[in-house]
Amino acid sequence: MSDALLEAIEVSFAYDPRGPAVVDDVSLAVARGAIVGLIGPNGSGKTTLLRLLSGTLTPARGAVRLGTAPMGSLSRRELARRIAVVPQETHSAFDFSALEIVMMGRYPHLGAFELEGADDLAIARDALTVTGTRALESRQFTTLSGGEKQRVVIASALAQAAEILLLDEPTASLDLGFQLDVTSLLTRLNRDRGVTMVVSTHDLNLAASLCTTLLLLKTGRVIAAGPPREVLTRDHVRALYGVDADVEVHSRTGRLMVVPLARAH
Repeated sequence: MSDALLEAIEVSFAYDPRGPAVVDDVSLAVARGAIVGLIGPNGSGKTTLLRLLSGTLTPARGAVRLGTAPMGSLSRRELARRIAVVPQETHSAFDFSALEIVMMGRYPHLGAFELEGADDLAIARDALTVTGTRALESRQFTTLSGGEKQRVVIASALAQAAEILLLDEPTASLDLGFQLDVTSLLTRLNRDRGVTMVVSTHDLNLAASLCTTLLLLKTGRVIAAGPPREVLTRDHVRALYGVDADVEVHSRTGRLMVVPLARAH
């Protein structure tokens, strides 16, 4: 029996049963305290794999386990207490404040007809503080910048008090400053609070600096998996994206850095 906190075992999934598999025979073990990066071009199956790991999709073949429990044996409330999802984009149809958005993370912990109490409010405000958004708590969510929204949504996930964060392109559409803010925040949450994460991203430099393990996906299949310095190679970048790139250790930061050069011929 695996001791992984979250595990996909030879999972396959197709949105059209008569069509090709979007995720094809993928296995992934997420250890407690790890940050696992899902890397691959558009259409490689990254978001679908995140949905399988969150329990919002059920694999056609294979299995997903949360600890020792099959995903299908857990209720939606049980899943929400243990797994929090940060989508690529969050739109609010109503005029909620940032604090109200974060308080929504407490819903899995409330009983039927139970209202949030002082403890829930304290947890929500702590999550805002940790993500550097406490000063925004009374602001309407719709008025926030993209980077502020992303940090508030991460705060809501923290308020959920889940063991695992699943993040889909957490720095997409953010400017360079907000990308650095979000990356720093995720690093601190993992280091200081032991939050386990699975991160889907196109940003190879983010993945190299943030993640402990990478899973490289192309057309739904795994082409490599392991520590960034072992699997993030020139050959793999070419295989994934059809791009020639330099992959080297940055002299000042000591981090692995990927520099695209040209389309591969």
